[in-house]
Amino acid sequence: MTRTLLTLSLTLALAATGAGISGAAPAPPALNVYAAATLSDALREIAAVYEKSGGGKISLSLGSSLVLARQIEEGAPADVFLSADEAKMDELEKRGLVLRGTRKSLLSNTLVILVRADSPLKIVTAQDLAGSAVKAIALCEPQTVPAGIYAQQYLRKIKVWDRVVKKLVPVENVRAAMAAVESGNVEAAIVFKTDARVSKQVRVVLEIPAADGPPISYPVAVLSESGKPQAARRFVAYLESPAGLAVFRKYGFLIQPGR
Repeated sequence: MTRTLLTLSLTLALAATGAGISGAAPAPPALNVYAAATLSDALREIAAVYEKSGGGKISLSLGSSLVLARQIEEGAPADVFLSADEAKMDELEKRGLVLRGTRKSLLSNTLVILVRADSPLKIVTAQDLAGSAVKAIALCEPQTVPAGIYAQQYLRKIKVWDRVVKKLVPVENVRAAMAAVESGNVEAAIVFKTDARVSKQVRVVLEIPAADGPPISYPVAVLSESGKPQAARRFVAYLESPAGLAVFRKYGFLIQPGR
């Protein structure tokens, strides 16, 4: 009888152990998040916290919104996309690559004019860029790169574009624009305020108030080709949670109304 009870107890214990193993929650899937380079610092911090909290590994692909959007169109395995402007997301949506109902306008920003930290150049208004003291201005490619597109819109609005267009040195992204200022190859650059914060070799001489500048918007969406849409939705939800938005604010981003 004793042996029978012992055998039964052992059988039940093994069964319980097996059930525990088979019933254990699977690890959250890893996600590929494609995002504009201007979001780099904020997203690295958010991803680290998200992973530590058990949300799953986040692999960040950071770069030009234009380049990333093209990669997604060509079949890159992205689950979530954060663009520095609405136009790139519009193109993906037209191609059916955005999961319906997941697109949100999350963040905003402002433009600033910066010079080298040790530069004696005085710029009181954006019109001063047309003056003889400014020989060259670094600007992201104004036809395709969001920061450049926004800058062009602003300069046209204040009727300065035609007076400075010959001074412009087009670059691939905001960080390249800042590098051109740091090296002394140009006297000034127009970039996002959030990017200017990361370099001690430059100083902001003029910030364009949000009300005066073009409407800057960073949309986020889950991609329709993602094989992990539920996990991607959870990550997007975390981005717009109080914890996620607090990190974006920390790095100088403005939060879109209603978030």
